Amino acid sequence: MDMNQYLSMFIDESNDHLQSLNESMMGLEANPEDLSIVQVIFRSAHTLKGMAATMGFEDLASLTHQMENVLDLVRNNKLRMQDFIFDTLFKSIDALESMVEDITGGGAGKADVTAIVSSLQAIVRGEVPSAGNASAEVTAAASGNASAAQVFLDEFQYSVLEQSLQEGHQVLYVDVAIRKDCQLKAVRAYMVFDLLERSGEVVKSFPSVQDIEQEKFDYGFSLYYITQKDASEIQKMILNLSEIDAVTAVALDQESLRQMGQDSVAATAEAPAPAPVQEAAPVAANASPAAPLHPKEENGKAAPARAGGAPSPSRTIRVDIERLDVLMNLFSELLIDRVRLEQLASEVQNGDLTETVEHMGRVSGDLQNIVMKLRMVPVDTVFNRFPRMIRDLAKSLDKKVDLIVTGADTELDRTVIDEIGDPLVHLLRNAVDHGIESIADRIAAGKPETGTVQLRAFHSGNHVFIEIEEDGKGIYPKNVLASAVKKGVITQEQAGTMTDDEAYQLLFAPGFSTAEVISDVSGRGVGLDVVKSKISSLGGNVTIYSTPGKGTNFSVQLPLTLSIIAAMLVRLGSEKYAIPLSSIVETGIVKQSQIRTIHGNRMLEFRGSHIPLVSLSKIFSIPDYDESTEEETEIVVVRKGERLVALAVQDFIGQNEIVIKNLGKYLPDVQGISGATILGDGQVALIIDPNAFIK
Repeated sequence: MDMNQYLSMFIDESNDHLQSLNESMMGLEANPEDLSIVQVIFRSAHTLKGMAATMGFEDLASLTHQMENVLDLVRNNKLRMQDFIFDTLFKSIDALESMVEDITGGGAGKADVTAIVSSLQAIVRGEVPSAGNASAEVTAAASGNASAAQVFLDEFQYSVLEQSLQEGHQVLYVDVAIRKDCQLKAVRAYMVFDLLERSGEVVKSFPSVQDIEQEKFDYGFSLYYITQKDASEIQKMILNLSEIDAVTAVALDQESLRQMGQDSVAATAEAPAPAPVQEAAPVAANASPAAPLHPKEENGKAAPARAGGAPSPSRTIRVDIERLDVLMNLFSELLIDRVRLEQLASEVQNGDLTETVEHMGRVSGDLQNIVMKLRMVPVDTVFNRFPRMIRDLAKSLDKKVDLIVTGADTELDRTVIDEIGDPLVHLLRNAVDHGIESIADRIAAGKPETGTVQLRAFHSGNHVFIEIEEDGKGIYPKNVLASAVKKGVITQEQAGTMTDDEAYQLLFAPGFSTAEVISDVSGRGVGLDVVKSKISSLGGNVTIYSTPGKGTNFSVQLPLTLSIIAAMLVRLGSEKYAIPLSSIVETGIVKQSQIRTIHGNRMLEFRGSHIPLVSLSKIFSIPDYDESTEEETEIVVVRKGERLVALAVQDFIGQNEIVIKNLGKYLPDVQGISGATILGDGQVALIIDPNAFIK
């Protein structure tokens, strides 16, 4: 039987099961005694094994079978979960993800997982690793000539290097050997890193920076480096330092970088098996049997019970996103014609025509809701992989971090969902590495030893805001400006006139970094540069709010990119504008005597507080309307989060369903305008972005 026709279904369902395994493992790590979670993990692994065996991916099925053996002991109370078991199972899941990724790329899902299988088999035999062999990373480097494959690249680091190449940066692989008679090799290595940091960004080194600082290396180290300088120039600069024996700097292209990334994935799987030391503690003979299965509660909602553990029949189908794009475009055109028909029916005053058009309006309205919901996906599909990432990152940095996720059910257009993953990975890693202090520093500052990173999502108008906020050390504008002057990004004179917000924007400059120490995890320069470019390409923007000593908030504004929204149409002179209905709090009429001027700003009393009054006619330079000449002015009160602003308009035309058309590449960034729409009479109305007026 030809299995190729089922391949895409296998890949999609495998990714779903792998995500479920990650989430359930995180839940089990928080509640190691909850056997109901073990049952969920076992079922996912068992289903994945059966699917892989059916499709002929034997390596994947074999590794999953070994995981099943461990999980079977746990669920039958014959084995207690311990840290090294969690680590081994997480590595197994990572290896499974690599295999599925290889299958997605057209491969056979092959991987060398001998070490992981040996570790799983040792766990089944009751063996535990000794302290000396607990690490699964290969740390041996041959006399300063570490190979490229030994510098392991994770997904984040690889994406940084790949996008830097795309943006025109040089990506170098640098190998440095220090003379054997050097007395202070760690100091000499620091001088090399310090020299490199002046001209670019070190993304990853082998051995790690921490090991190099503690002289745990054998007179040599290798690193991946991003810069604007040529390899020969970098090589010459390092050789000019004293006590440097040899330097090799190789410029990488997309193909060679991709190959190194594949080598890193393969090398990571070659971890040594845990050494047998002692028998695992047996469970007492009179131990109570496993608790009966019960639905696991998630987010306060009980999961439905399934008889006998059998999965419920699928009620979903997978549809190519391009088909949804075509459907949305066709319906957009239908909506324009519907509005035109409604106008014609009102002009003709024919009863039968009016009744038919009204029925068509009701049917198309229902159809519109369905079409819109088809494209909407909860951001949870992106957020659900972050708890595992934060867990691993905090562990590697020896920090304690809690990730609090809110608003995961906020829905966003599928095309945006597919693109925001990488920027959020950058920001979260940046928050944990650079934002959250070490345990000792937090205690010294009077903070809890566990840092908190909050990941929030919420709607505001026709935009979605995703905020990443941490309670770390915050960003000091003076330090940012000093670093920018030192690196030649700005002059001393420019630094003297910059506000705090302008200083924060320097963090997005290509190659800029404020890190006081070199880090293998992330750097404010390249990472934030990539975030800015990606979010801008999606039509969004990033804003930084920071309080020195208390923490930092990165706010990402993203367009919903829905083709159809409900809007209030307003008139300003001879021009018409549309304001998204979801941003409007209320409308009203105010007299000129009610408008006050406070510190040079026009303010309006609204429900016990004062809010700014913004004149749209002045902002958009409307030639034939000026509300200052009117005794009364119509206003539209709009909201962004908790902040309110009143927009002054001339007349209200009414509510309508509008089709969003972007302004194209000739008018990409018009302040206060998010797009345009075609009205029923063929006129073009600009769509106002209320968020642009609320600071």
